[in-house]
Amino acid sequence: MRQVRVNDAAVMASDLLLSYGSVVAVNKSSFTIPAGSVTAVIGPNGSGKSTLLNAIAGLHQPKSGSIDVPARAEGSHRIAYVLQTTKVSESLPISVREVVAMGRYAEAGAYRPLSDRDRKAVDHAMDRTGITDLASKHLHHLSGGQRQRVFVAQGLAQDHDILLLDEPLTGIDLPTAQAIDSVIHDELNDGCTVIMTTHDLSEAQFADHVLLLSGRVVAAGPPDQVLTTEHLTDAYGPSLQHLGEGGIFIDDPAHKPVPGRHTHRERSIHTEPDPTDRHG
Repeated sequence: MRQVRVNDAAVMASDLLLSYGSVVAVNKSSFTIPAGSVTAVIGPNGSGKSTLLNAIAGLHQPKSGSIDVPARAEGSHRIAYVLQTTKVSESLPISVREVVAMGRYAEAGAYRPLSDRDRKAVDHAMDRTGITDLASKHLHHLSGGQRQRVFVAQGLAQDHDILLLDEPLTGIDLPTAQAIDSVIHDELNDGCTVIMTTHDLSEAQFADHVLLLSGRVVAAGPPDQVLTTEHLTDAYGPSLQHLGEGGIFIDDPAHKPVPGRHTHRERSIHTEPDPTDRHG
């Protein structure tokens, strides 16, 4: 069990600016992500969500400002990062168990034989994601949802204090959604910090903490303070549809439900007017 104090911060950023050359992905922003909680990072396409996860993981260096992540301080690698893509080369001769075992490379190295502790970590991760019976199968024989569970298991197999998930619930089947939901709850019970990107407003409503991005951090804090009509209009502009009686819906063609795939929750939410919004 990780020992997490109530006032601990998993991530602290001050005037953080992230860019690709001259193109700014996240403009100067300051925020804190609390430890031992679920933080949803939400915003329109191109708002900087994945870039921010890369910065937290140490894969993208700030152009200016700072980002402090204790989980990777002093050479530590206690961050597990599960990317959104599950595309795999058809010619790659690799089994499910071998993919999950790669999660131990940060601890064991790529060339040292796995120890008993490593193998137990791999077994536990596969059990938690419900893929033990797929251990010997090759990735190209799996469905998209099964592959997603494999990559989540790879992240879980790594020793970590922070679990980064890039849109883990987008376009997946029901068993995979249930497995990932279970993982998130177990991670919290174990004192881990979960930071996940999502396009689903209702997913964000169920998080402990929300970062709303639109090329900068528009708002950060508890869902009821961030997911207000004023903040969402600022972030989404014309993509935000008002349904009446406080109903909000994001008209996002790139993330419409796919037939036959799991829809985790309704994509519309009801908001309370921001008390500081004089136009409400």
